[in-house]
Amino acid sequence: MIIRQICSFFFLMVMMAIPGMASAQEAVNPAPQVAQPASKQVIPTAQATDGSDAVEVETITVNGVSFNMVRVSGGIFTMGATEEQGKDAQAEESPAHEVIISDYLIGETEVTQELWEAVMGRNPSYFVGPQRPVESIRYIDCESFFFKLNYLTNRHFRLPTEAEWEYAARGGHKSQHTKYAGSDDFDAVAWYCNNSGNVTHDVKTKAPNELGLYDMSGNVDEWCGGAWRQYAEGLYVDAKEQEDGSDKVRRGGGFLDFAKHLRVSDRRVCPEKMWNYDIGLRLAE
Repeated sequence: MIIRQICSFFFLMVMMAIPGMASAQEAVNPAPQVAQPASKQVIPTAQATDGSDAVEVETITVNGVSFNMVRVSGGIFTMGATEEQGKDAQAEESPAHEVIISDYLIGETEVTQELWEAVMGRNPSYFVGPQRPVESIRYIDCESFFFKLNYLTNRHFRLPTEAEWEYAARGGHKSQHTKYAGSDDFDAVAWYCNNSGNVTHDVKTKAPNELGLYDMSGNVDEWCGGAWRQYAEGLYVDAKEQEDGSDKVRRGGGFLDFAKHLRVSDRRVCPEKMWNYDIGLRLAE
């Protein structure tokens, strides 16, 4: 394990030292000329989508590109095949179980191509557009992105754990217990196979969920941190540091998926070296 950690450290240092190094799917483009200091703005009065108490939104700018992080208040929630998922729930979503979540930040949107390119200097995406979600990225590409983003911002951004992802998709402590992220009407909140035209779309073009989060159902699948695990009965405390494993988790469904994969509890195993036109990511901290 120590040898692996040392190797990972030197690999990431090389990635920082050689801006032109990219994944096999990335086209070669110039890196940002100068890393500008990141700035942030906290907006404590951002209005919640259901008109009740406000949610806290923090705006961060890096290399001229701004993105929003939403603060999620922790709590206990039931993860997995809950009642509203009905007959669409699959075996890997059972048993439903209780999870304790601490406070955290999560991206208002999926990471856009504009932000990825501002950090990495290149855009690996097949469906190109600055406000479209970045896609065609592997798990290891996400790790390289976070290393550079954290260097530029002096922050600790990462992938959300699977429990954090589902808690946020369900609306956190403001949850209305809908089947999809923000609604029981998947057309209202998601780009999927029946309305996407088989392409990704700009973020924030469908309705948000209770926390003001967009595209947690549809557009692109999202990597989650940690290894795939089978559910079991009991009460769990969500751990930010999870065991390693080559099988990861993808969540949320994408523009090529049927509605059943847009559900907040739907989960699919995905090899860490997998990449496709419908896999992206969302920030957490």
